Amino acid sequence: MQIGFIGIGKLGMPCAEAIANKGHDVSGYDVRLVEPTMWVNIKSSIKEVVQNRDIVFIAVPTPHDPAYDGRAPTAHLEPKDFNYDIVKECLTEANKYMNKDQLLVLISTVLPGTTRREFIQLIPNTRFVYNPYLIAMGSVAWDMVNPEMVMIGTEDGTETGDAKQLVDFYKTVMENDPRYVIGTWDECECIKVFYNTFISAKIGLVNMIQDVAVKQGNINVDIVTDALAKSTMRIMGPQYMTAGMGDGGGCHPRDNIALRYMAQELDLGYDLFDSIMNARELQAKNLAKELVEHADKNKMNIFIHGKAYKPGVEYCDGSYSLLIGYYCEQLGFLPTYIDPLTGDSIDSCYGVVLLAHNKKVTYEYRGFEETQTLYCTIEKGSIVIDPWRTFVSDEHKVIHYGNTRKYF
Repeated sequence: MQIGFIGIGKLGMPCAEAIANKGHDVSGYDVRLVEPTMWVNIKSSIKEVVQNRDIVFIAVPTPHDPAYDGRAPTAHLEPKDFNYDIVKECLTEANKYMNKDQLLVLISTVLPGTTRREFIQLIPNTRFVYNPYLIAMGSVAWDMVNPEMVMIGTEDGTETGDAKQLVDFYKTVMENDPRYVIGTWDECECIKVFYNTFISAKIGLVNMIQDVAVKQGNINVDIVTDALAKSTMRIMGPQYMTAGMGDGGGCHPRDNIALRYMAQELDLGYDLFDSIMNARELQAKNLAKELVEHADKNKMNIFIHGKAYKPGVEYCDGSYSLLIGYYCEQLGFLPTYIDPLTGDSIDSCYGVVLLAHNKKVTYEYRGFEETQTLYCTIEKGSIVIDPWRTFVSDEHKVIHYGNTRKYF
């Protein structure tokens, strides 16, 4: 098929390339200067990228104010919706050059009700569905073709011809056999943001167990979470059931902040999302206190091994490492970050070292064997604090944060 992509940045380009790899002809446009690739034909305008395309995807940001990305405390800030200006501009421009023989597909994250209220009146000339993706940085291309589900939103939630066209298209792209969920625009908006906030809540709960283990003693958090993860009859599945670093990235923290705004606007009378964000911040503060306690007692500096929000990416949006570093600074210790992908490379370090990154835990859902290599040499005598409880060494004092069993 002839496919167009408006927005070929850090998420759009890997998706466009994944589609092209399946034999489709893909053109892309981005407001930034993008280098040509062997898979995607780069166009110089929205007009050019939509011409003669069967399906056009819009994959542009719905940003928050940078202060809301989760790398610093946000619970005290006024709840805000996403900013939809970029989406509106792209929809309006695409509508000028598209017709009813073409299908326009929006994949950007928005709050429930936004498409019906803000977007649909901008695109009278073409057909439209809302189709948000479940993709994550570091595994975008794999996530694109191996989704848990594909959400397709139509005006009334019925399986229209537009929805069928998109399903037929995805069947030529997907490598797994995902389920297809067809609902109203509003329902698919809900599925996407609540999927993300369920993950945030899940991580907050397992990290609460980690806090209990640290404060109570004689508890290995992995024994508790493993038992819960295997309780699939009523409550649980195994993903996001390893206590460790808190939820991060460019989506989940900001989605919870936007949902705080929604709870306020709809006058729900309660705000679970505020509680989730508060828990995330206090859990980061507890871990920072652990680092500072050891650094102060032993007259050492603090190093945070992993600055990006997850291993294998250079992005610091919503970085939990930066949030922990924020609290370390508040407690009087300025940490040094170690992460080659963010330009923070050093040869060796001596001090209190937080192993923030764990590639195996982060990417194990893909079924690949992953190992986390050290970004530098940790000198003998350092204190290593591992919130994932996998690091073993005879040359360092290793603290498996969350495991306070006295006897092993």
